[in-house]
Amino acid sequence: MIMPEFLHKGDTVGIVATARKIDLATLQPAIKLLESWGLHVLVGKTIGKEEHQLAGADWQRATDFQEMLDNPKVKAIWAAKGGYGTVRIVDRIDFTNFKKKPKWIVGFSDVTVLHSHINNMDIATLHAVMCLTVKSATPEAIESFRKALFGEHLEYHIPSHPFNKTGRAEGELVGGNLSVLYSIQGSSSAVDMKGKILFLEDLDEYLYHIDRMMMNLKRNGSLNGLKGIIIGGMTSMNDNDIPWGKDALEIIQDIVKDLKIPVAYNFPAGHIKDNRALIFGKTIILDVTNQETIVKF
Repeated sequence: MIMPEFLHKGDTVGIVATARKIDLATLQPAIKLLESWGLHVLVGKTIGKEEHQLAGADWQRATDFQEMLDNPKVKAIWAAKGGYGTVRIVDRIDFTNFKKKPKWIVGFSDVTVLHSHINNMDIATLHAVMCLTVKSATPEAIESFRKALFGEHLEYHIPSHPFNKTGRAEGELVGGNLSVLYSIQGSSSAVDMKGKILFLEDLDEYLYHIDRMMMNLKRNGSLNGLKGIIIGGMTSMNDNDIPWGKDALEIIQDIVKDLKIPVAYNFPAGHIKDNRALIFGKTIILDVTNQETIVKF
């Protein structure tokens, strides 16, 4: 797995909208954050563009992302916002130059498409806060993003959850948003889970959808080859008039209970304020004990 070069003061970060629209004013907290770290900011052409929900037409978002990929001065590309739309442009992107000199791709949620697609090229990516979420993010989330971006040591100690399955595993970390991972199954962007440690999070889904997506991962064999599982935020879930009967964590616990691997619940990452940075593609140590969950990068 190739690690892109970590950033130094004076480097440039490009900000693009690969999915939903966003204006420049909303980006100001994120721009100020990067500048406070001694970084320069290059704002993409998609910022302020609008085509219904999206930040411009597919070709405009793809072109903007391509220009950032091919710009040698840009050392990292930070997604401004998620939502939906990245999957519509990923097949338009030429990653030839990127493979020769990789740079950090940063974001979460809809950016899961890029994480998985690029991890399949044996290049690491950064699952972390996006520009939109900087203003609401916890200091811990922001600091973890800074550490990951600049190549400082990342290690997390998280309180135990009653559903945890204890054990120790070492493997490459992959994953992201469950709904997005489910939607790209069978495509060239599908995440390779065999021998990996899988991270999952999601937002605003019906509980039976969580069950359906997890059952798909179980039935297609994806869960069988895993070394470990980390469950992040399962936030703002919906239910029907006749309740499903289990919450998101109970659904997942029921489906993975027979796996002989460590499973950690309630990890602080995903659509929550305390969205800690994770390096996808990097080999990590997952140690789940009765007292705590330890994740070492």
